[in-house]
Amino acid sequence: MNPAQLNRLLRKIHLYVSVFFAPLLLFYGLTGAIQVLHLHEARGGTYTPPAVVEKLAQVHIHQRYAEKPKRPAPAASAQKAPEKPKAAEPERKEPPAMGVLKAILFLSGLGLAGSSIAGVWISLLIPRGRKLALGLLAAGSVLPVLLVVLVS
Repeated sequence: MNPAQLNRLLRKIHLYVSVFFAPLLLFYGLTGAIQVLHLHEARGGTYTPPAVVEKLAQVHIHQRYAEKPKRPAPAASAQKAPEKPKAAEPERKEPPAMGVLKAILFLSGLGLAGSSIAGVWISLLIPRGRKLALGLLAAGSVLPVLLVVLVS
């Protein structure tokens, strides 16, 4: 096989593998961006995430479509020990670089999602192999959803 044929073959393989995995890349890019901002967690009683966001985060983290399990309440003992006064907890400050890191991670999630969409768009512009690309895109969209439903 000459280098030109090998190059064409590798590009074709790359195209079809990419189209198959694009829906998962889109999913992980968007849910990862949501998690960087902690939009999947309740915080201090002031914010409650929508149930679908919590469930999608569970797919991202634990591969199951379910709400985050609630921690059981501490067991009330018959005799309570006298509570010690708690010292005021010092305010935890994030290092200055943390904001920059979060911004980069958030943007990388959005970039991964956008790149996946652009790649699918470009692949569907190629007339030769469009039906196979559409089939792989459909399979890459449906198969993970079916598997998550089966294991949840």
